[in-house]
Amino acid sequence: MKLLSLKMCLTCLVVLAFSLPFIYPQYGSGFLEELEMLGVGGAVALFAVFLVFVYFYCRDLSRTLALVSPERRAAAPGSVWLMFLIPYNFVEDFFIVHNVARSIEREAAANPQLNDLRGNGLFSGIGWCVAQIVSLAPGMIGKTASLIAIILWAVHWRFVRQVNTRLASAPGRERPTDASAVPSQLLP
Repeated sequence: MKLLSLKMCLTCLVVLAFSLPFIYPQYGSGFLEELEMLGVGGAVALFAVFLVFVYFYCRDLSRTLALVSPERRAAAPGSVWLMFLIPYNFVEDFFIVHNVARSIEREAAANPQLNDLRGNGLFSGIGWCVAQIVSLAPGMIGKTASLIAIILWAVHWRFVRQVNTRLASAPGRERPTDASAVPSQLLP
């Protein structure tokens, strides 16, 4: 309960950051400038494309957790779908990335398929989460952080896909069912 309360308080800070361009327009329009440039139709289309990418990213994260032995999982495969709860996801993303990294690390300690793995994805994962938060800042700081977040997100996603390929190709390994890729069970 304390952790959920902390997450909700931090989410309130994210909402405040989102609202800064409305409260203090003199400091810059932040993400509103990009929305203005795109127009309503362009902004809706960009957001829809973004959600499609998030869906496939979440599916891969869920697959990672499903491929990790249940006793080594730090979270249930379905928990990654909390990334769709905007603006709560800005906070929850840190926990999702951390749990996936912990699960990969635990699996790597016992699974020879991951012996030569470089890291557990935590650096790029937390990196994109931090950059995502900083991207809410107005001006060049926010724009630069947005670009960094996208790059680190892509790096993390590539890492996760590599882990999935290795784990799925393990001898005698059953492929997870499609049920592991849907938010049917959010808790471990």
